[in-house]
Amino acid sequence: MDEIDVPPFFLCPISLELMKDPVTVSTGITYDRENIEKWLFSGKNNTCPATKQALPADSDLTPNHTLRRLIQSWCTMNASHGVERIPTPKPPVSKTQIAKLLNDANSPHLKIKCLQKLRSIASESAANKRCMEAAGAVEFLASIVSSTTVVEEASSGDALSILYSLQLSEAALKILIGKNGEFIKSLIRIMQGGSYESRAYSILLLKSMMEVADPMQMIRLETEFFVEIVQVLHDQISQQATSAALKLLIQLSPWGRNRIKAVNGGAVSVLIELLLDSSERRACEMMLMVVDILCGCAEGRAELLEHAAGLAIVSKKIMRVSHVATDKAVRILLSVSKFLATPAVIQEMLQLGVVAKLCLLLQTDSENKAKDKAREILKLHARAWRGSSCIPKNFLSSYPS
Repeated sequence: MDEIDVPPFFLCPISLELMKDPVTVSTGITYDRENIEKWLFSGKNNTCPATKQALPADSDLTPNHTLRRLIQSWCTMNASHGVERIPTPKPPVSKTQIAKLLNDANSPHLKIKCLQKLRSIASESAANKRCMEAAGAVEFLASIVSSTTVVEEASSGDALSILYSLQLSEAALKILIGKNGEFIKSLIRIMQGGSYESRAYSILLLKSMMEVADPMQMIRLETEFFVEIVQVLHDQISQQATSAALKLLIQLSPWGRNRIKAVNGGAVSVLIELLLDSSERRACEMMLMVVDILCGCAEGRAELLEHAAGLAIVSKKIMRVSHVATDKAVRILLSVSKFLATPAVIQEMLQLGVVAKLCLLLQTDSENKAKDKAREILKLHARAWRGSSCIPKNFLSSYPS
């Protein structure tokens, strides 16, 4: 097909590929449906790619039947050159169809069938997902998740997976948050006793919801909420779930008393255990970010020192993962050095090689904030550390005066 001259107006302006389902936006420009939907919905853009004009939020994609038929005719004419005729696309679902499907699901058996149909519809296109949201599917799915009956409990995993696949808009996510906290409580309940798959979808949905939550909603979260996030980390359900749990802790912990709630939920101990075995760069960075935030409170620092490997594993990550990880690790050590520097802790940092590691950091060529923090730590306790035989002699020259 590369040797055939394709009429330019048969090509999508975004991908420059032959259009299979041409649709026209309100600016009059025609695109292939898959490309423009990815631009508008997955990319979360609100402009026409060609004209840069703003498109209405509820802008319809009008099928360009004339152009589609021309493309199909062209394909047929060039069949001898290996060009396959594009099939007539299936029209997107309408709000009326979705509404009828939801209204008819008035028994447990019909709800199960409805979920199967909704999953199929959502998988077909981004436009179908937006249509489902507009027709009330989000509320329907949330009601199944929140249900406590035995039959509907079995369907909550399916409802959760569909909700997550819809890539909900900010408005829809806020509706879920605003149900007097009931939907969040339902997700916590599922995380306490649901399958690994249901727990994974719950944590992923919670991450999306908290990204649009207001400060007061984040402050009002209970310790139970953090206990379940930490449990997801502990169980290592999936890489995606672990990442979502870490991002939740990074986002939520600075608000109100959330640091203490996360510490009481066992976050520090679990993160140290994970750091012992983790070598993946981004995961280590996020874990150290969380520990750094939690060490912003006395309870977090105490938990770090309580763990036999706490100081050692934090020190080990310096200069072994990334600049970000080094900076976070040194920040954690600075918090301990400033606020919990008992004689026993000072001696432990020396014996574990923490002080030697900080001296080594000062000998590196790079200039960064981590070196400044390391210098500050070494100066704070120079009287106890500078003359120690535990520091290699070749490091003494770099010890700050």
